[in-house]
Amino acid sequence: MPFFYGLLDFVSQHVFVCVVIAIVTLIFCYTIAILRKYARVAIRLMDGAAPTPEPGNGISTDYPCEEVTFQSADGFGLRGLIISGATGKQAMGMIVFAHEFASERSSAFRYASSLLDAGYDVFTFDFRGHGQSQNEPDYRPRQWPSHREQADMLAAIDFIGAHLENQGRPKDLGLFGVSRGGGAAILAAAERDNVRVIVTDGAFSSDTALEYLFKRFAMTFARLRFIVKYHPPLAWQLHRWFVFKEFASTHQCRFPSVRKGVKRLRRRSMLFIHGEKDSYIPIQQSQSLYELAKGPKEIWIVSNAKHNQSVTIAPDAYGRRITQFFDKHLHHPATAVARPTVAIKTTSPQLVGSAA
Repeated sequence: MPFFYGLLDFVSQHVFVCVVIAIVTLIFCYTIAILRKYARVAIRLMDGAAPTPEPGNGISTDYPCEEVTFQSADGFGLRGLIISGATGKQAMGMIVFAHEFASERSSAFRYASSLLDAGYDVFTFDFRGHGQSQNEPDYRPRQWPSHREQADMLAAIDFIGAHLENQGRPKDLGLFGVSRGGGAAILAAAERDNVRVIVTDGAFSSDTALEYLFKRFAMTFARLRFIVKYHPPLAWQLHRWFVFKEFASTHQCRFPSVRKGVKRLRRRSMLFIHGEKDSYIPIQQSQSLYELAKGPKEIWIVSNAKHNQSVTIAPDAYGRRITQFFDKHLHHPATAVARPTVAIKTTSPQLVGSAA
C-alpha cells in the first residue's frame, strides 16, 4: 500500500510528465502491434508469386553463339551464352542481359534482338536456380533482387570483361535488365566502373516496392482504413525494416536497396522503361529511380503495357529506343572492330551440379 500511495502522489505532482510517458508508451505499443499484425502478411508477400514471367523460346540459330560456364562470387556454377551480333557488321559493343525472375537466358533474344541486328554482342546468363545454372541448396529465388542476384551479376560482368580484354577489346560495357534483373544490374553497376550504360524495364527497389504493397494490402483488408491511410511514413519504413530483418535471420537473404545503388552510380547513363498499366510494380518505382539518377538519363512510359510487356506492345519502338540509347552512350566508332563473316563455333561445356 505505501508503494501505491507513493505512486499516486508522484502522478499528482507530475501530471504532464506522466501523460507524455503514457502517450509515448501507447504509440510504441501500437507500432509494435501493427508490425506484428502485418508481419505474416508481409512475409507471404515476399514469398508470393510474381506476375507470369516471359520465359525464353530457346536459343536462336540466327546469330553465332558460344556457351560458357563461370562461377558466382560465392562459388556457384552459372551458365551463360555469348551471342555475337549480325555477321558482316562492326562489333558495336558488349551488353550483359539480366533476365527477369522465373525466366532464363534465352529471353534475351526477345528483348535484345534489335541490339544484335545493330551489331552489338550480348552476354546473357541464367541466375542461380534458373535455367541451366546451379541451384543453391536451401535457397529459393524470389522476385526481389537479393545479394545473391547481385553476386551473380557481378560475376557475369567480371567474366565478360576478362573475355573482352582477352580479345583486345575495350572492357566498357552496358547492362540491360528486366524487372528483378534490372535491380540486380543497378546494384552490380555500382560496384564496377567499366559499366557505362544501364537500361532497365520494369525495375524497382525492394524497400519502396514492399512499402507500396504493404499500403495496398492494408487498405484492402484493414477494418479501420482511415487509420491505415494516415500512418506516418516511419511506420511503413519500420515495418519493412522488421520484415527484411526477419528474412535475413530466417532465410539468410538480404535485399539491398536499389535506390541507394542508383545514388552510387554517379554519372552513368540510364534509360528506364515501364509499362503504363503495370498493376504489380507502379510507374512511380521507375520514376523515383529516374529522379535519383545523376547522369544522362531518359524514362519511357509505354502506353497500355503491363509488367514486362512493353516489348510485346510496342516491339518496333522498343527496339529503336534501346538501340539509339546504347548507340549514344556506349558505342564509340574509333574502338569498333570488324566482325568475322563466318559463324563462331558453338560449344557446350558441361556444368557439374547444374540444374536440369
